[in-house]
Amino acid sequence: MDVWKYWKEENDAAEERYQLAMERVCAILKEETAAEPYREYFRQVSGFVQLLKETAEAIQAGWLDTASLGELEEMNYRLYRDILPEHYEESYGNPAYAAAKLGKDFGPMLSFLYSELRSQIPNIYEGRLAPVTAACEAFIEIYNLFEGNVPQAKEVRDVLYWYVSDYADQTVRSWLWERFDPAYSFARDIIMEADLSDLRYLYRFGEYISPSELSVASFLNSLPEETVRSMADTYVEGFRKGFEVMGRDLSKKKTVLIRYEVGFERMIRMAVEGFGRLGLQCIFCRAPLSAVNRNPNRKVGWYSSSPNKQYEYDHRYDSALYMGNTFKERKLSVLRTAFEDFKELASWYAGPAVVETFGEPGFVPVNKEECFALSEHQEDVVRSYNNEFTQLMNRYSPEEETSFTIIAFPRPEIGEPYEEIFREIIRINTLDYAQYQKIQQVIIDALDTAEKVQVKGAGENATDLEISLHPLSDPQKETGFENCVSDVNIPLGEVFTSPVLAGTNGLLFVKSVYIGEFQFRNLAMRFVDGRVTDYTCENLDSPEENRKLVRQVILKNHESLPMGEFAIGTNTTAYAVGRRYGIVDRLPILIVEKMGPHFAVGDTCYSWAEDCPMYNPDGKEMIARDNEISILRKEDVSKAYFSCHTDITIPYDELDSIIACRADGSQIPIIQGGRFVLPGTEELNRPLNEISSEGD
Repeated sequence: MDVWKYWKEENDAAEERYQLAMERVCAILKEETAAEPYREYFRQVSGFVQLLKETAEAIQAGWLDTASLGELEEMNYRLYRDILPEHYEESYGNPAYAAAKLGKDFGPMLSFLYSELRSQIPNIYEGRLAPVTAACEAFIEIYNLFEGNVPQAKEVRDVLYWYVSDYADQTVRSWLWERFDPAYSFARDIIMEADLSDLRYLYRFGEYISPSELSVASFLNSLPEETVRSMADTYVEGFRKGFEVMGRDLSKKKTVLIRYEVGFERMIRMAVEGFGRLGLQCIFCRAPLSAVNRNPNRKVGWYSSSPNKQYEYDHRYDSALYMGNTFKERKLSVLRTAFEDFKELASWYAGPAVVETFGEPGFVPVNKEECFALSEHQEDVVRSYNNEFTQLMNRYSPEEETSFTIIAFPRPEIGEPYEEIFREIIRINTLDYAQYQKIQQVIIDALDTAEKVQVKGAGENATDLEISLHPLSDPQKETGFENCVSDVNIPLGEVFTSPVLAGTNGLLFVKSVYIGEFQFRNLAMRFVDGRVTDYTCENLDSPEENRKLVRQVILKNHESLPMGEFAIGTNTTAYAVGRRYGIVDRLPILIVEKMGPHFAVGDTCYSWAEDCPMYNPDGKEMIARDNEISILRKEDVSKAYFSCHTDITIPYDELDSIIACRADGSQIPIIQGGRFVLPGTEELNRPLNEISSEGD
């Protein structure tokens, strides 16, 4: 099916409704039929819709081709002004402000409606009228309820529910289509055809463009072609190696999903060419902004920096407005039909290739009682939906046939000297694959003789953990740890396993760690038989709020999670760079997980692919792919998975020892006094010693 032909037909069908809706919404600006305080809300939101209309008309008239950089910047500011931090306290996009002005019943719902209208900005830039029309019609319907009287809250809630549910056929189906079909080429056309030396191209995406996007794009333009090509080649080669080390056939695949942040187009253009040489077309799917498809835990697709992280945090659980078993089944019904319609596209899908960014100051959210929150029942419904969606995905695009890669680069917010730090990250991302593979094999050989591993923190770090390991039936052919170098997770540098839960006990503590966009301080988690039994941090004022933050961000609203991974990071070079520039607390988990032992809560690293054999470079099969929970998939798949995997790392400077403990009571130190001590691993200490001498 031709995606552009479909959307042209969709636009043609919506054209008359779009014009009528825009005319009606703009008329609200002059009307006084709604009583205060609601009248002011409807006028302000109507003003925003009028701005969308004006923007659409300007784009259609070719304004993007003729506008100056300053004019484009001004339009971008006007579109996002209302939710920027300096204006957010008096924005109807803020549920707390909306509740204060409109009441606790109507405020959050009308704030949700405004956020849905704001999510139409990208559709205006892409010229897609149907979703814009649907959102405007919902706005008009609710406005009509307030004309002359004040409706019941249930009436407003019902309109919003049916707005989300009725249009699921379009919104959910389109999202899945865009995720699989390279013919959806809005972003690709900009990346491959624009003059990237003219930064005006950034404003064609319809995303918020901050000084960071401008700085990154400008900096990449200043780099020699061979440097940018090295970045792109490392990214592409990591994806190819992922298939190689997993023993999967890349030649059967035709597409790869590109996930990246706006500003890196020069690198991404070269990556598109590189993937093309592998026989892969690149899919560019925008990370969803509308609540029905938005993932509150991560952005899946391409995106720009957030205009306001608190705004996104406030609306992360807007689905509480409509989520229940009925809506879950409605959404899954649409997805089942869509997967069947797009089954050939899904079978071609090779997986995601991800470029992450880091360097922003830690975000400490404010929890507001006015924001929507999922009830315990709704959390169960969401978990059930996630499991069923994953099963659908695995049916049409089997996990054992796909792979992925992730690489990360800094944003200017990381501080000075930014360009020097960026070049250091490029160096870290291209370290010697063969050297680390050999060193890590020495560590694995020692660990394979053990039944447990003890991990203890140093100084104020109270970590004291004992991790149970899988027994090996045939040590000549089997291993319990994967030798991970620069393939799916770039940079290289870790050996990891799925622990046996029984007998995995103790306290995990870390003074500072980034989990997604959140910086946790003095994070502590206790494990009993591999399950989290208690947790806290010191980000917020009250213990209750701290526990709530950990539960939401790390446990993903589960009461408890198992330890799905134990790993030893070996990339001391990355750690040394972090210490040298004072950016350890700004580095992403992708790099930090290579800078000490790390532990993941949630699913194992082999989630949904436990039955697929995995071999290390020495030919031994990695047999520790399951734990006592994931194996339940053989009886009841709903009990086996949590749809999350969150890494937490203890950095080298907070680490005292890692000791492999054998069944006969003998011990093999891997790390002691914060240094690697196994013969053959001495090279890993060189960056650590250099940092120590610099400190002296």
